[in-house]
Amino acid sequence: MDTGLRITAYAAAVAVAFTAAYGIGTSVDTVSKPVAHSEKKDHGGGHPEQGAGKKAGTAPAGLQVAADGYALDLKTPRAEAGERTDLRFTIQKESSGAPLRTYKKEHGKELHLILASRDLTTYRHLHPTRAADGTWSVPATLPRAGDYRVFADFTPARAKEKVTLGTDLAVTGPYTAAGLPPAKATAKAGDGYEVRLDGELKPGKPRELTLRVTRDGKPVTNLQPYLGAYGHLVALRAGDLAYLHVHPNGEVGDGSTKPGPEVSFTATAPSAGAYRLFLDFQHEGTVRTAAFTVRAGTNAGEGEDTGTAPESGTPHGH
Repeated sequence: MDTGLRITAYAAAVAVAFTAAYGIGTSVDTVSKPVAHSEKKDHGGGHPEQGAGKKAGTAPAGLQVAADGYALDLKTPRAEAGERTDLRFTIQKESSGAPLRTYKKEHGKELHLILASRDLTTYRHLHPTRAADGTWSVPATLPRAGDYRVFADFTPARAKEKVTLGTDLAVTGPYTAAGLPPAKATAKAGDGYEVRLDGELKPGKPRELTLRVTRDGKPVTNLQPYLGAYGHLVALRAGDLAYLHVHPNGEVGDGSTKPGPEVSFTATAPSAGAYRLFLDFQHEGTVRTAAFTVRAGTNAGEGEDTGTAPESGTPHGH
């Protein structure tokens, strides 16, 4: 679920609490064809949040190219806008420089790759394949030129905690910087799908976020599991793209978690500021993404940027 390729470091909790909640408007936001962790506490759904056990003051996830004894080596640091590129990278052991070849699976995958543009208007959640020599690769087509962050989210086979590493990806072509989309309560995901966000994001305090999925105004009550859950949520902090990948509350098949229309998560923001939330969900065999701008630790609507909206919501592509 989380934002190019350095998007997977999960945020540590900040000790100071802020009293103001983020603001969300009442209009509709959209996201491009996309595709979906935070402090490692178990909120009752069997999905521990990433980052638990980290000392207070530790940098949020995804900001470092090397951490916890591993380094992200991006073999293709440049791509061309609108053109398919085979992104290649390795996870190296810092002690020996050798590629890591053994991983634990999470949600059916050994590694999750997140790409996000620095302006947070383009987002992808990809699942690369690993060759015998430890090299990962995945095709990607990025629609706009600019600076991207790449996040690799994985757990080494012998490790107890997840590792999230990030690095930069340059996408060449004509470029015009876009402003952060304004904060809104609803987001379109294409083909009549709309998602409404309820709840607040606060610095240093876990808060529940509930996302309600509708299609043509009717509740979607038969969401399909995607990577073992009814939804995946990634949060990226505007400015430095600090990464939180938050797991849903409850589990598929636990007897109490319903397949929609609501999917809930518990998340902790590492600091006050603006964030982009990306929800991935699957219905009728297609994975879709809805995106929101939220503000933690500021008054509702305060300092909103009415910049360019992201690409219109479309099915998720790998």
